[in-house]
Amino acid sequence: MRILVTGGAGYLGSHVTVALTERGHDVVVVDDLSAGNPAAVSRAEALTGARIPLHAVDVADIDALERIFDTERVEAVVHLAGRRPSGGRAHGPLDYYETNLGATFTLLRCMVWYGVDRLVAASTGAVYGSDPVVPSHESGPRADSSFGRAALMAEQVLADVARANRGLRTAALRCFSVAGAHPSGTIGEHAPRGGGLFSMLGQVALGQRDELDVHGGDHPTPDGTPVRDVVHVDDVAGAFVAALDALGRTDRPFSAWNAGSGRPASVLELVRTFAEAVGQRIPYRVVDRRPGDVAVSCADPTLAAEELGWRPRRTLEDACVDHWRWQSRNPAGYPGLIGGERPWRGGVGHRLRVVPPLRVGHGA
Repeated sequence: MRILVTGGAGYLGSHVTVALTERGHDVVVVDDLSAGNPAAVSRAEALTGARIPLHAVDVADIDALERIFDTERVEAVVHLAGRRPSGGRAHGPLDYYETNLGATFTLLRCMVWYGVDRLVAASTGAVYGSDPVVPSHESGPRADSSFGRAALMAEQVLADVARANRGLRTAALRCFSVAGAHPSGTIGEHAPRGGGLFSMLGQVALGQRDELDVHGGDHPTPDGTPVRDVVHVDDVAGAFVAALDALGRTDRPFSAWNAGSGRPASVLELVRTFAEAVGQRIPYRVVDRRPGDVAVSCADPTLAAEELGWRPRRTLEDACVDHWRWQSRNPAGYPGLIGGERPWRGGVGHRLRVVPPLRVGHGA
């Protein structure tokens, strides 16, 4: 199939792009490059030997997205684009509602217009709220943050639109703490000055920051630090491939599955495991909790195992080793837009197509 991957130049998106391509699919990437990087797509091409067009446009831009659907013969969509908390810093509620929901509206409208009948979207464990039932099952979302509510609203939109359009099948994968990198060390999280917990651990190991801030030592957990469900990014990418396959076998308009390991670990456990992977001590200090931090976040992955045949294969140790291989080889992340390998210099070309606004007659 020819699959459109939104956010495909980002961390998870580049791994999903590789996984789909290795399964024999043709992938087209759409990414506004606000968080993604063209080098991620170039490296995905090098890993797979495939040509992967990259359209540098905002998914919420209806004119640009129509042109892509009009020219690329899209047959299915994996939707990963959107605002997410990064490095412990949250965006404002309007960022999540306007950006994440707006992109979902535009994408679904184009899919209906062009008869594209399969979509798998990235959702989040944040839909289970700040005091979740642990482990969290798909039947119990109760989001209480703007990020989680926006994700839950997007899921409801997917379900409603699929029910209203015969033959359209949609799904949400509720991702937990995604970590690690491709074992080649060529693609990973581009976060030279922040990013997720693993990137910050790597920055300490590289001497780019003095120590790691551990937020909260008084949680109701065995060692007082937050407990997280860490799942390897390549396993999560495999979940998207499995979910897309499953939509071809079902008449159910909407499905939701957890993409988590079900094997939680505390932040201090993560620090110790990462230290073993890099072979050096990781200094840290315990600081105040952040507002809205969840004490324990853990998925129940049973439904994904039963309906998708998907189970995480990689361990926490694998995630640490693979992440360190990526970050130690790419301490500044990907190269800049100018001057790195296979640089983009603008214009319309093999690797990056800047699509001009064009209406094709469907109306708003």
